[in-house]
Amino acid sequence: MTQAGDPRIYRPHVARNRDPILDVLRRVLPAQGLVLEVASGSGEHAAYFAEHLPALTWQPSDPDPAALASIAAHRAAAAAPNLLAPLLLDVSALRWPVEHADAVICNNMIHISPWSASEGLMAGAARTLPAGGILYLYGPYKIDGRHTAPSNAAFDRTLRAQNSAWGIRDLADVAALAERDGLVLTQTVAMPANNLSVVFRRG
Repeated sequence: MTQAGDPRIYRPHVARNRDPILDVLRRVLPAQGLVLEVASGSGEHAAYFAEHLPALTWQPSDPDPAALASIAAHRAAAAAPNLLAPLLLDVSALRWPVEHADAVICNNMIHISPWSASEGLMAGAARTLPAGGILYLYGPYKIDGRHTAPSNAAFDRTLRAQNSAWGIRDLADVAALAERDGLVLTQTVAMPANNLSVVFRRG
């Protein structure tokens, strides 16, 4: 949702999920350093997390021009000195514009993108993170092939109707993909609205 003349996009779910996500990020992110946010979308999360985690430098990114404009506008409104200008980042690219980050986070991308995007995310995070670095994911997942709630099953059907390459992924498949690139699943946290926080650590 946008207003005329204002490039900022507002997603209703962000206001609902940002504080539960922030609670987990406070526990799992390093005390300081650079956090690369992949697929930042509207930029609302980036502005909020940068404000509330001032010891971390926050680098938002996205492949979509409208999203990049929204992120830049939210950044200008937030005026957080630790929030960097957004970067164009194609998650499947063999080289990312950020070559080193202390942590990588990605919210609500894996189910609204083809599997090749997840492959690119894991490979890129493995290239970018130091040993022990954190990859944090947030979104809905299936567990052992089953949806965790009827609402997730309905959401999955809606996604696949929009694009047959989209859909809620099984956590075991995501973890196996990550492990192939040296990223080990260390923690899952149940979140509101039948979502999960999923934390990987680079070996």
